[in-house]
Amino acid sequence: MTGDMATHDESIIIEHATTNNLRNINVSIPKRRITVVTGVSGSGKSSLVFSTLAAESQRNASQGYSAYIRHLLPKYDAPDVERIEHLPFSIVVTQQTLSGNARSTVGTYSDLFTALRLLFSRVAKPWIGYSMAYSFNNPAGMCPRCQGLGTTTSILPSRLLNTSASLNEGAILFPTFQPGGWRLTRYADSGFFDNDLPLEQWPQSSIELLLHGGKQKPPHPAASWHKTASYLGLIPRIEQSFLNQGTGAYASEIKGITTSTTCPDCQGARVNERARSAMIEGVNIADCCAMSIVELRSWLSRLENSHAAVIIKELLNGIDNLMAVGLGYLSLSRTTTSLSGGEAQRLKLAHYLNSPLSDVLYIFDEPSVGLHPHDLIGVKTIFTGLRDKGNTVVIVDHDPDVIAIADKVIDLGPGAGSDGGEVVFAGSYHELLSSETATARALRHPGTLRSAPDDGASQHNSSHSFDISTFSARNLHNVAVSIPKDCLCTVTGVAGSGKSTLLTEGFMKQHRAVMLDQKAIHANSRSNILSYMGVFEALRKDFSAATHRSASLFSYNGEGACPGCKGKGIVTIDIAYLGESSYTCEDCAGSRYSPDALRAVHRGLNIAQALKLSAREARRRYPIPIGAAMRRLEDVGLDYLSIGQSLDTLSGGELQRLKLAKLLMERTDGALILDEPTSGLHESNIQQLIDLLRRLIRDQGISIIVIEHNMRFIGQSDWVIDVGPGAGSEGGRILFEGSPQGLAAYGETPSGRALRSYFSPDPSKRIDTAKLS
Repeated sequence: MTGDMATHDESIIIEHATTNNLRNINVSIPKRRITVVTGVSGSGKSSLVFSTLAAESQRNASQGYSAYIRHLLPKYDAPDVERIEHLPFSIVVTQQTLSGNARSTVGTYSDLFTALRLLFSRVAKPWIGYSMAYSFNNPAGMCPRCQGLGTTTSILPSRLLNTSASLNEGAILFPTFQPGGWRLTRYADSGFFDNDLPLEQWPQSSIELLLHGGKQKPPHPAASWHKTASYLGLIPRIEQSFLNQGTGAYASEIKGITTSTTCPDCQGARVNERARSAMIEGVNIADCCAMSIVELRSWLSRLENSHAAVIIKELLNGIDNLMAVGLGYLSLSRTTTSLSGGEAQRLKLAHYLNSPLSDVLYIFDEPSVGLHPHDLIGVKTIFTGLRDKGNTVVIVDHDPDVIAIADKVIDLGPGAGSDGGEVVFAGSYHELLSSETATARALRHPGTLRSAPDDGASQHNSSHSFDISTFSARNLHNVAVSIPKDCLCTVTGVAGSGKSTLLTEGFMKQHRAVMLDQKAIHANSRSNILSYMGVFEALRKDFSAATHRSASLFSYNGEGACPGCKGKGIVTIDIAYLGESSYTCEDCAGSRYSPDALRAVHRGLNIAQALKLSAREARRRYPIPIGAAMRRLEDVGLDYLSIGQSLDTLSGGELQRLKLAKLLMERTDGALILDEPTSGLHESNIQQLIDLLRRLIRDQGISIIVIEHNMRFIGQSDWVIDVGPGAGSEGGRILFEGSPQGLAAYGETPSGRALRSYFSPDPSKRIDTAKLS
């Protein structure tokens, strides 16, 4: 039994928690204070904070609702804990990316557009109707030409059709319209076309019918044609099913067959002519949405109208929240899908800045992800503001600046997986600095500040560099840079400064490169680490060869699935609106496999036992089929994970490193670009990543370019390109090119100041110097 104890109601008490890898721990979390939970990746932070603390709070809160409402709410498993006392209602802010599509904007997400529509419906002249008359998401206000999207998208037949193929050979280049897809039958069974004749041999009238044919009943369809079905041309069908629905389905495939232009009717304003005609002091609602948030605040502050004073005050408060977290350069019309990770994170956090709630438990999951130290200055005011209003704030994070604002730090470890799950420290930030945990050692030893690349790349020439010729895109104007080859180069700057644009719009269009972005892995309970790494089939074949049984027998998604749970390992009962109840399958005891599959043994283990091995153990026991993949997991610090672990159980940091491990299994030709690879990583894990990337550069001659905010990482780079100084229109300039030490000495850029602060000799003073702006 480890951890700290408390007995009064001024603390949340957790006793004997054993959820996942937690080792019977006891923890007290002071109320109306900020507690930061840290520790190496996989140490048990999420198990304590989300699977235990948040899960129990949310479960108890849902008990107050009717059975029907509970059925609609998210389900939380009961945590493995003996007792939790003095637990408040909680609000959980996760790392999940902002959901949305082309209809979701900064204005709609923040509710500022709703308040703005209300203002115009009260004050604008001429009066055209209530607030929905100004909404681009409502027929009353949207532009009829573009349906409120601001752009018109046209399908290009040359990209949609492969005219050298027949319908039966896959001439339609779009999912579900190809052989085997059910939508193809709407054409192949219509009786209109010769399904085996290449389209290039069709008469033009047939091509026109295929592409643009109107809704009609085919006169001579095939026998398999559904009697109630109607024929409709490819282009109008795709428009109706995908383009006009705004669902985001097949987004990349849609992009491949279309071209988008600004709507000629509304010129991108999204709202119709009637909505655009209503003005407040010569400004319509589309003009307001196009302004930067800073400009919109200035305009609103000049309005004087007693009938709308409350609405104006609400708008100004909401705008001030966004400006406090450094998003004043955005506009309300900016789509949420176009935001960077850091921008999206701050937009979510801004919701809580002026929350009127008190005595609430706020739980934040790695809020520093995607944020430059300069961006964190405003974010930290959210946490201190919530605390000062009488709320309890619990933050899971690794960032030194976030840890430094804690009233209490709970450090888990000492290692990851089965080597973690203990409370190795609980106390103040200053007490932490003098302890001997991995977190404390990392805070005391920030790494090194490199002066120049090992190979003298500071004197590089064009034959040994990647030159990005002058280009302009988004907020970058006439930018040109030179990046030395065979080095670890970091591109830094505040969120929204233009870092990603520099590499995706500049570098990748001029040079060969492979990019590892931040897009989430599609994770579900049926996918595991082996299947993601592409070696599950190899292990099954190895078992098959050794036992002389079918390889499918060793798949819980195939022949080997337990008949009781269909390979899920759990059985779920859903009794109408009474909700779901899940329990471990009694037939397979959660192994997912049938008795027949479990009887087959290879190297002393059956397949279910093999899948419980850590990557480290699996590499030793099954080196031939999966050893190389397990080595890559070891390289990125994930060798503690069970190889059969479902992807939906991994943390954000673990998923990011898993993507890197898979990428490293492939030969990289040209440069490797990594987008914030330290996201979700403890400082000690970051050092491991730096060492790995340096080995790749040395052993494989790979040039690695990284978009990064982490100061430890930046300090150990060979070359730094600093973009800024601000975000949006205030950024987009190359401020510095050179060594990390040169950037720290160069001075007055957010990155230069952050480097000097981070490498301060006294880590207890970094929180003060980091506030310099």
